[in-house]
Amino acid sequence: MPKKPIDIAVPDLTGKRALVTGASDGVGVHIAMRLARAGAEILMPVRNPEKGKAAVERIRDAVPTAQLELRSLDLSSLASVAALADELLDESRPIHVQINNAGLMTPPTRHVTADGFELQFATNHLGHFALTTRILPLLRAGSAHVVSQVSIAANSGAVNWDDLSWENGYRAGNAYSSSKIAQGLFAMELHRRSLEGGWGLRSNLSHPGITPTNLLAAQPQAGRDAPTRAFRVITALSRRGILVGTPESAALPAVYAATHAAAKGGHLYGPNGFQHLGGPPAEQKLYSRLESASEGQRIWDISEALTGVHVA
Repeated sequence: MPKKPIDIAVPDLTGKRALVTGASDGVGVHIAMRLARAGAEILMPVRNPEKGKAAVERIRDAVPTAQLELRSLDLSSLASVAALADELLDESRPIHVQINNAGLMTPPTRHVTADGFELQFATNHLGHFALTTRILPLLRAGSAHVVSQVSIAANSGAVNWDDLSWENGYRAGNAYSSSKIAQGLFAMELHRRSLEGGWGLRSNLSHPGITPTNLLAAQPQAGRDAPTRAFRVITALSRRGILVGTPESAALPAVYAATHAAAKGGHLYGPNGFQHLGGPPAEQKLYSRLESASEGQRIWDISEALTGVHVA
């Protein structure tokens, strides 16, 4: 007998504007769908417009009243990030929820962006840093809840401070962990700066556990022509309801972190099942690698220098 799908109560979000990166597939489309079902107007900045249109149709099939806006965004390109930010700033509409969900995982070979950064670091961290800090006036106007989607990988490894773009000895898994730790440190520093500066934001963290998504599927643009063995195993376990989550359940920690009254800034939320691989969302112990305020300030300062985006 199939298990009952996991869901959570989400408050009425009518009149709220939510920006979700990576909403064209995987966990992201389910985050957007759950927020839309609660009445939020969803901004869906996507790299691939055809996948974006398919996601819009999929969400509207499930939520006919969904308010969805496709925008163009390639997080690995600082010019693309700046273009979207300028567009949103020109519109001058507050943003109440931002979920930094998009990500890239373990390309087998090192790829460098047009800006000269290693692709995972650029996509997972720098792009989100630049977008969030550029649209900070809109987030402040909306007293926004900003959620950064990290990963279990942020609980191992370290930021490769001396070689953030992995020019020497690229290792895919280590580079992924480094990028997700950097993203997590940024999210924690954003919350500290909000408290100190009276910005009115709540910045926290979520992780989806383990679920079959496109992160480990074929990604020709990142040098992966076929799904990984891990993807096939995770897919089989997910279909049987064993240990890991589904894309629907994996979306809920970010939704919880963004909307639940009990979700606090500077805290981490993820699946509460065995080894936090799947299950309903709950608060979890902050990963030790994300605790350091000095490292949070360090990644913020480095990110300002690399992106050219400076927050007064």
